[in-house]
Amino acid sequence: MMKIVRIPEQRKGVLIGKNGSVKREIEKKTRTSVSVNNGIEIEGEALDIMKAEEIVTAIGRGFSPERAMKLMDEDYRLCVINLGGEGEKKIKRIFSRIIGREGKCRRRIEMGTKTDICVYGKTISIIGRWDSVEKAGGAIELLMKGKTHAYVYRCMEENK
Repeated sequence: MMKIVRIPEQRKGVLIGKNGSVKREIEKKTRTSVSVNNGIEIEGEALDIMKAEEIVTAIGRGFSPERAMKLMDEDYRLCVINLGGEGEKKIKRIFSRIIGREGKCRRRIEMGTKTDICVYGKTISIIGRWDSVEKAGGAIELLMKGKTHAYVYRCMEENK
């Protein structure tokens, strides 16, 4: 079986890694064959391809290979929130609210939910355990709707 995944051109170097180290590690851990062309071609068994696809997508969405490899654990998942339909001004405002001053808001959500959050391109991506991703996604949704940071932090505390 084969699957083609598209990632941004500037992230392909990260996917390959120094002397192909990241690509080889993905191939070894997922028991797949990964080819980097216009799209990323992944060949192997269906379940292995799904894992490799998730890791490749995470790297394409701005995560470091080390963080993306957390997805090898079946308790972890990737959630991508796409803001492609929004205007540039609105996307910048949303990103600013989620990142916060000097990254404080993003770090606080990450620490409160034990997740990794990446803002890249027109997407917000979350890696973490299933329930943690839901909590982080909920906090991000509230910020996107315009709720205050204090309100979002209170909601996260109540959900612990």
